[in-house]
Amino acid sequence: MEQAFGSLLKDWRSARRMSQLELGLAANVSARHISFIETGRARPSRSMVLQLSETLEVPRPYRNTLLNAAGFAAAYQRRDLDADEMVHVRAAMEWTLERHDPFPAIAIDRRWLVVSANTCAGMLLSGIGVGVGDSMLEAMTRPQVKDAIDNWPEVARHTITRLRTESAHLGGDPVLDEAADRLAGDVGPVPADAGSLPAVVPTCYRANGMVLSLISTIAQFGSAEDIALADLKIELMFPADDMTRDILMGAQGGK
Repeated sequence: MEQAFGSLLKDWRSARRMSQLELGLAANVSARHISFIETGRARPSRSMVLQLSETLEVPRPYRNTLLNAAGFAAAYQRRDLDADEMVHVRAAMEWTLERHDPFPAIAIDRRWLVVSANTCAGMLLSGIGVGVGDSMLEAMTRPQVKDAIDNWPEVARHTITRLRTESAHLGGDPVLDEAADRLAGDVGPVPADAGSLPAVVPTCYRANGMVLSLISTIAQFGSAEDIALADLKIELMFPADDMTRDILMGAQGGK
């Protein structure tokens, strides 16, 4: 049975931990009107649904759900990256990945499926049996992945935090939550004597008898209104020490 708009709005407001007053102030709507909408005493306009969705940072597919619940047509599409109208987006993604060589870079979707990878990342991923179209979440449960990462417990705990944060932004995602739970069961709680944390925890990959220490940053397309594009993340990895930089620059013939 389709859920009423007011109930869905209340769910998202609760997920964002906002009171009716806080939502009203942020969206320039009276708290009384928010209350009327949630109880079904008032019917929102299409623009109001979009305005409240934007204020609550509701992901695009769920904005469609809110629009449908309020009696309006969906506003957002999910286009394939191979579609003609996405040619410039695809080119920008591939340019970013290729120009990042000789350092690794990958593009992943909301469920951590590998969409694309540059040459360096492809070599690293192939060592753990992962390629384009494969799931990074599924790969993280493989013994060879744990063996390939020198500081696996620290990386796994940071990954758990990232998964839970991404799931919360989506209003709860069972795939991300289940992956976080699996990792939490594997590495256990943070040790009581963990000491002070560094500024950033690198991922230390074992490869060909060497350890590559990498830190990463995540980029997304600005002003993305397409569902798939809004979920796309480009992860750019950088050397965390001089030795890693020298190894990667030398292996790829970089300058």
